[in-house]
Amino acid sequence: MTPSQKPEDEKAKRRPYHFGEKLRQVREHKGYTLKVVAQRTGVSESLVSQIERNHVSPAIDTLLALADVLDINLEYLFEEYKKDRPVQIIRSTERPALQEDDITYEGLAKQANSETSIEAYLIKIPAGSHTHRGSYGHLGREIGYVIKGKAALVYDGKNYELEAGDSVSFSAGASHSIENIGDCELEAIWVVTPAQRFIDK
Repeated sequence: MTPSQKPEDEKAKRRPYHFGEKLRQVREHKGYTLKVVAQRTGVSESLVSQIERNHVSPAIDTLLALADVLDINLEYLFEEYKKDRPVQIIRSTERPALQEDDITYEGLAKQANSETSIEAYLIKIPAGSHTHRGSYGHLGREIGYVIKGKAALVYDGKNYELEAGDSVSFSAGASHSIENIGDCELEAIWVVTPAQRFIDK
């Protein structure tokens, strides 16, 4: 950093966001000179000019000070940078389904990235039946919620009875299975991370 260079100038040397035009338009509309805005903001006049010309992107404290001096809503400054967040919808008639013996798994949601994955599915188990796939355990965690029926979670050799409205969570590393111990079909929502069944669906 040269002796004449201010810390604000150094921090501002980043990839610029193009909101400089908005700052300039508001400043000119209010009749403020660059010098006035710079003095009230506490930065150099040249920095304000560079920001307005999108030559630099200001540090957050500088941006907040500029917005305060010019009485600008930050949402107005950044409105074009709002990102569309992906929304995944699976219609009730379009759920992917897997059949394992007499048990049905219907996919409700799946999310995967480079670090982890998660899936949620509706599981339907006929009376007297039970799951098999988790018998030896696997990496990750599971969360379950019983919608209808009566279940027994057999986890690491112990039985945990669950009824409609009950929920459960556990590390999937130990052996586990779900048994339908009621008289009707068991329905439950299950969330698993990392994804196990619908990885490629």
